[in-house]
Amino acid sequence: MLNPIPLTNGHLSGATARQYWDDGYLFPVPVLDAGEAAEARAELEAIERKWLDNGLPLPLNTYKRVNAHVVMPFAAGIARDPRVLDVIEGILGPDILVYAAEFFIKEPRTTQIVSMHQDLTYWGLGATQNLVTAWIALSPSTPASGCMDFVRASHKNPILPHEDTFDENNLLSRGQEIRVKVAEKDKVAIEIHPGQMSLHHGLTIHGSGPNTSDDRRIALVVRYCTPDVAQEVGDKDYAMPARGTDDKGNFIHVPVPEADFSAASLALYDEIRAAQAKVMMRGTTSSGAAGIYGTN
Repeated sequence: MLNPIPLTNGHLSGATARQYWDDGYLFPVPVLDAGEAAEARAELEAIERKWLDNGLPLPLNTYKRVNAHVVMPFAAGIARDPRVLDVIEGILGPDILVYAAEFFIKEPRTTQIVSMHQDLTYWGLGATQNLVTAWIALSPSTPASGCMDFVRASHKNPILPHEDTFDENNLLSRGQEIRVKVAEKDKVAIEIHPGQMSLHHGLTIHGSGPNTSDDRRIALVVRYCTPDVAQEVGDKDYAMPARGTDDKGNFIHVPVPEADFSAASLALYDEIRAAQAKVMMRGTTSSGAAGIYGTN
């Protein structure tokens, strides 16, 4: 287990921020204590038990996998936790939006994988430098449980050609995979533990293997961007204010939901899902929208 990245009053040092920009990722960053991570996992699993067969318009897994912060107050709460935002500010600056938040879960002893890919490929945001993904572990993420593998400095590439495989064993919606062979020696295993966080650039090549452990691999994954980022393909896009100001008008602001799966939040969720699916599933005949952000 690696020693956590040192923080100064909860913030990244200049040298540590430069390490992110050099490598395209940073880990492990401490943001929650182990007890808080356990409580967050318990809350998620309580929601799973309560809402699995409770008459939701879409399968519960869809709400967990795409824009969970729109319909689950506790997901929005973690995404907007000041301790997390203090770290993100060291990468993006003081004005921060939550572009997406989702729970990525690999069940124990399963064979599903995630092919090597770049997140920004299908989001319609271009090859922006102003978006970072925070991967917050709620259970151990190790090589045995299918942790992410990053390719160091691969964010210095443009958006590379990807191929849609639609492999049923691939957790990505399109089974998208870069058309570049990644050698095993070039992969860095991103092992993090409950309460720790990794950060990665939207162009960093990454993927993950199967969960061969006896525990669920659970994370809340939050995509943060600055107000300067703009949708280049779709007619509109959405983001939740988290810190600072947004005077750019590039995103329709999403409020923090008042209750789990309220009628208002479900209606907004459908609106956002429809708009973003048009962008992210363009060029394919598939109409699926679960997992359209990509999983890890």
